[in-house]
Amino acid sequence: MRRSLLVIQLGGPVGDRGSFEGFGDTIAAGMAKRLDLGLATPWQAQRDPIAALGNLLALIAGTLGKMGMDVALLAQNEVAALALEGGGGSSAMAHKSNPVNAEVLVALARQVAGLSGTLNQALVHENERSGAAWTLEWLTLPQMLVSTGASLRLAQKLVEQIRIA
Repeated sequence: MRRSLLVIQLGGPVGDRGSFEGFGDTIAAGMAKRLDLGLATPWQAQRDPIAALGNLLALIAGTLGKMGMDVALLAQNEVAALALEGGGGSSAMAHKSNPVNAEVLVALARQVAGLSGTLNQALVHENERSGAAWTLEWLTLPQMLVSTGASLRLAQKLVEQIRIA
């Protein structure tokens, strides 16, 4: 995915690499190689790679959120199909182990799904280059990356906590 979603974009002031005195393609290829990223043609108005990355993050977080929801339901005292070792304690019921990591996975999945919709709003913009759409992408995408990374970390921890009843 690194080559198709994590790409460099070098276009120059008008998006055609013409300002690099004939070396634009060579410079862009060298940058991509040095940064170990894919190479894209200039995309001033085509924001598909950014939206695709955001959608992938939403799919990952959503899958892990589904896992968290299933674990939370299966760990309920009424079901007791599994138990969680080291879950959150309860102030009212000392014997209870709250599925905190599972619940946080669900919350993170819902957050990333919402941010994915916000990120996709940047696909609709005026003319060749929208400062507002570009800014929206960079307000949204970093949080999606952080939350999806947190989901991956919590999912690993949750799997280690599961004990089949």
